[in-house]
Order: sequence, then C-alpha cells, then structure tokens
Amino acid sequence: MNYWTWIFLIILFPFLLNAQNEENLDVLYRWAEYTDLDNALYHHYAKEAFKLCDKRESEIAKLKTKEDWIKRQTKVRKTLLKLVGPFPEKTPLNSRVTGTLKGDDFYVEKLIYESRPNFYVSAALFIPDNLKEKAPAVIFPNGHTNISYRHSFYQKTIINMVKKGFIVLTFDPVGQGERVQYFDPDLNKSVVGGPTMEHSYAGMQCLLNGSSMANFEIWDGIRAVDYLFTRPEVDTKRIAITGISGGGTQSAYIGAIDERIYISAPECFITSSRRLFQSWAPQDGEQSIFHGLLNGIDHADFIEIRAPKPTLQITTTRDFFNIQGARETEQEAKKVYAAYGAEENFKRAEDDAPHTITAKNSATKYAFFEKHFNMPYDTSFNQVKYFTLEELNSTKTGQISTSLGGETVFSINKKLAEKNLRKIIEDRSNNVDHLRKVITEAKELSGYRKPEGIEDVVFTGRYHREGYTIDKYFIPGEDGDYPIPFLLFIPKENKGDPILYLNSDGKKKDAGIGGTIEKLVMQGHIVLAPDLVGIGELYPSYNTWEKLSSNLGYDPGKLWHSPLVIGRSIVGIHAGDIERLVIFLKKYSGLSADKIIGLAKGNCVPALLHANAFEKSFSEIILINGLISYSSVVMNRFYYGDAVPPFVYGALSGYDLSDIAAANAPIKLTLIDAFDQLKNRANKDLVDSEYQFVKNTYSKLNAIDNFTVQYSDENHSVDDILVSALKN
Repeated sequence: MNYWTWIFLIILFPFLLNAQNEENLDVLYRWAEYTDLDNALYHHYAKEAFKLCDKRESEIAKLKTKEDWIKRQTKVRKTLLKLVGPFPEKTPLNSRVTGTLKGDDFYVEKLIYESRPNFYVSAALFIPDNLKEKAPAVIFPNGHTNISYRHSFYQKTIINMVKKGFIVLTFDPVGQGERVQYFDPDLNKSVVGGPTMEHSYAGMQCLLNGSSMANFEIWDGIRAVDYLFTRPEVDTKRIAITGISGGGTQSAYIGAIDERIYISAPECFITSSRRLFQSWAPQDGEQSIFHGLLNGIDHADFIEIRAPKPTLQITTTRDFFNIQGARETEQEAKKVYAAYGAEENFKRAEDDAPHTITAKNSATKYAFFEKHFNMPYDTSFNQVKYFTLEELNSTKTGQISTSLGGETVFSINKKLAEKNLRKIIEDRSNNVDHLRKVITEAKELSGYRKPEGIEDVVFTGRYHREGYTIDKYFIPGEDGDYPIPFLLFIPKENKGDPILYLNSDGKKKDAGIGGTIEKLVMQGHIVLAPDLVGIGELYPSYNTWEKLSSNLGYDPGKLWHSPLVIGRSIVGIHAGDIERLVIFLKKYSGLSADKIIGLAKGNCVPALLHANAFEKSFSEIILINGLISYSSVVMNRFYYGDAVPPFVYGALSGYDLSDIAAANAPIKLTLIDAFDQLKNRANKDLVDSEYQFVKNTYSKLNAIDNFTVQYSDENHSVDDILVSALKN
C-alpha cells in the first residue's frame, strides 16, 4: 500500500467511523429476504385471493351434468343479487325526448329518463330509417371516457350497428358525460378527477354502507331495458348488450342479472380473478364486487349464469385485462354450454391488439348478433360521419346537475346512511346486546383473525441514547407473509406501564432525539413503536392514494380495492398484528407487562379501537388525530382521500367508530384532537355529538371519569397533553 493510499484512509477513517455509528432505525436494513416490502400488503391480499380461487376451482371441477350447472347457476344468481343489491323498486321512468338529430340513414332521439326518482340518466336512441317491422335492439354502455358515447371511438361502433339494422340505446354511466357527480360549473369539470375517480370517490362512500357503485350502474342498465320495452319499434325478444372496458364491465353485470337480455357481448373486461391479482389488480369503484371472490364469484360466472343464452366474450391479446385469464375463463365457460348442448351459443373473439375496439373483433360481433337474431350478415366496420359533443347532449347546459339538479349517488347513499344510522341509534338503547352484536359484526366485516402466538422473534440491533436504549426487532405478521418491524425503547429506570405506540406516519416519525417517544421514555415508560404492514418500512413506494391539490381526490390503487373482494380490511389485519405485538410484550420481551397502554395516531386509531374491543388487551387507550366517524364521510359530499385506508367496508350496516369506542369501556380512553372527514380538527360540538353514546356507556358503567376528550391549543401542544396524561 503506497503513501498516498495511507493518507487517503487516514483522512477517510473518521467519516467511515461516523457512518457506522450513525443511527439507522430501519429494522430490516440490508435484510436480503425482505427486498420487496413495499408490496408486502398486496402480496398478502393476493395470497388470500389465490386460496379463494383454488376453492372455487375445486367446486367447478365437481360439476359434471346439466343439473349440476343449473344448481350452481341458481346459487350464483342468488349470491350475486345479494352482493350487488338490493335494488330499489321500479318507479316511473318519466322518459322524454329532448331533441332529435338526422344521420345519413338513421335518426337519433336524445333522451332523459329517471332510473330512480329524480335520478336522471342522459341517453340517446339511434334508430334506422324506414323500419318496416320491429327491430332488434342493442344496449351500449360506455367505458371510462369523460364524454361517454359522444366520443368518436364509441360513435363509430354505435353507428355501424345502426347501419346494420339494429336500434341502439346508449347512456351515460354516473360520473361520465352529462352525469358528472362532482361537477364544478366554474371549473367546468369534476373537482375529483376523471371517470375512474368519480366512480371510486362516490363508490367508497357507498361501500361504507355495504352498497356499491356497481348497484347504480346495473340499475341504470336494467331501467334501460325497461325503456326499450316502451318503444314500439323494438323487438323485445331480441335485445343484446355490448360495451368495452367499463362498458364491458356493465355489459357483463347487466347481461348476467337481467334475464330479458338475449345476447351479451362484454368486450375487453372478462379475464379471471387469479390473473387479475397477478397482473393489473382489482381496479375502480364498480369493477370490484363487494365480497365477490369471498363468495366464490369470478368473471366466468357472468358468462356461466347466462347459459344457454348466446354470449360472446371479446378479447385482445395486449389488454391489461390479462388474455391468459380470458382464455382460461373461456375453457371453463364452455363446460356449462356443453352441458346444455348449446356449444354454438358461446364464443370468444380475439385480436392481437391493446385495450381497444378492433375491426376484426367487431366483424365477429356483428356476425354473432346477426346469426342469433336471424338477420342478414354484414360484418363490415366502416368509417362514419360523427356528431359533435354539443349535438348529442340531452341537456341545455351539457350537465344534468346544472340543467335539472336532482339526486346524485352521494345524496341517495346519504339517505341509506341515515336509515342505517337510525337503526344503529335504535339498537344502542339496548346497550349490552348492541355492543355484543357490534363486536361480532366488526370481526366479520373487518376480516379479523385472532393470532394464536408468535413463532419467531428476531433481534437486529441496538442503539444507546442518553438515559435509554433502542432495540430493533421484527416478528412475523399474519400467516408469516410479512415481518412486523419495531423499535423497543427501554429506559434505564422502568417505572411506568409499557406503551404500544402506533403511528400511521411510521415508527420513525416521533422517534428522534427530543421527539414524543423520547419524552415518554424519559418518564419511565417502555415504548414499542412498530411499522404495521403498509406503513413505514412496509409503505408502498407506488402511488396508492395521491392527494390532489384540492385534498379531495385520490388514486384508488390496488391496496384499497383488493381487500373488499376477499372480505378483508387493513383495520382487521392491523388489529391482529397489534395483538401479536401485545403477545411479544407479555411473553417475549422479558419485561413486566401486566398492564399495557395503547396509543394510536392518525389512521392507526380505528385499528387500535377494534383490536382492544376484540381482545381487551390494553388497560388504557389514547387516540390522537383519528377519524371521528365513518358516518362523517358518507354524510358529507366531500372527504379527504387519506381517510380511506382505515375503512371497514359495510361497517355502517351495523356500527360506527363510536360504537367500537364504547365497546372498549370501562378502560381509560382519551381522545385528543379527533379529525373530521376533511382532516380538519373536529370541533367540540361534532365530538360531543359523535361520542355521546360513548359517554353514555361509560356513565352506565360508573366509569365516566375514564373517558376524556382533550384539545390542543397554542399553549398546550398534543405532546404536552400526552405527557401530562401519562405522568405517574
């Protein structure tokens, strides 16, 4: 080694030494086994989904005869109606023509009808000229475009069908065309984003009620069939439905549920749940059926339930709805048509293309329709003359909200929430039975699974700070699918109850020198601060809920639609992992932990409430900056996207967060600076209103002093309140 190398090393050595001594509070740093932690939660969901797929496939394999398939069809229909329903009663359509347009050899009637009272649907009926007899009709639902059927992409398909002799009824799905749900007249657009955002934003509010955006889209389609039955030009025995992408979703759903539809031809949607989880993942507010896969519903069922009626599955090889899943679904669906002896009634079209309508697939569709409707064959797919957006609008302003007003998905869902909340309030009068029922329902809806123990505890390092040490550990999470990394802060003098410190911003957020955790440790508390799955070291690097500048929008990614189809929730999974950490404190830490304080911040608040209501593991609970209630989200038109992760889908069918809070009585419960649905600090009136039942429950148990609500101000920070509350 030469002279200059020695000089270089001598200069560099202090820096290398400092780098080695510098704290790194990542527990799994440089652990080769855990290089995909940002996908840990999704992989856990997917593993669960694959088990459900295996279960369904084993059931399908047992079906041999026509009678076997008929039994399954009956079961699937009943299940599907339960999951996407209940539907409202049929009320007058009050349909009216708002204008007409003349095409080359057809004309267009611009329509408005009411699928529910004052819930307006903008639509258009394309009718061939000079009809001499009743003609077959095609319902054409639209995919995710802002302008819906006015787009040239869709007009080309619609007009080509009309020129072949079909009457075509097309309509705007909610959130698209003239039916934007969150339309701002000043901005002249939706304030939450495009069609996918519109569907998912309102859809999440529906899901809290146990309803869904699919319910609205399906019912709009069923009422479209009703409208066709009012038209003298339509042969009601020859009705078909077809659409691409989101329109393919609607075609699959509506064609499966409404038995008046003779032909269904969903395009660029049908794949399989297994391939969907492996590739694109569940997406969009209407495309993920609430508890669908949990109840054995897969894409193939939307075809199989229709047998022996004609069904055409239209696919492309480069679609993000995976082609392998589409091919596998085809092979399964063929079995039911074979059992009926109606093999010619099911076919799959395929073209080498991305997610789009192609001339080849269109020719196959026309031939299929014309064969089963007994019409002359014409498979051409020609260029057409398009109408402008303004010409096709059914309203004067181009938006139902500014032309007619009426109901929205939000307002209808709010009425359902009011009904649910009245029932919850009524049930609260029988306090004991209600809380027992709440815990049972919360376990089921959240998908909670009680842990049996901990199989492995791994120690990964230690740091010394003045007055305390920090140990780094991890333990296995649910089914051992992911690790739960945590920091254990141990004071030199242990003189307080240990604290499980949960922060949805991650374990390191308050772990710095002079931070909140240090203040508690210096009071003599042992503090365990974990990263639950989906948080901190296990936080997804990809964008899942990107908050827009308005703080009203978000990107509904795979983490929040995946659990709703398999019957799980992040709250239920976190509740189980919280209990695993309690087990560590009681059995593996070597510390005295007969009494444990649970502290949660942000989106960890609902998980801690649920965990202790289920297992009663904590002697005291402190909740900081948590969502005040699920009802605040559904009772207000706008909510903050970051409120979504701790949702328990369907919760408001039986309970709200205050009911879970009451189920924690009589232990000491402190609420500090609860947040409303817009992530603003809830005012005293709102907190008093939402938590009156909690207060009443504590009073009945003679423990009113154990329930405390506190607010920070310019003289008293959250840390001040917290430290004061935990002083010995």
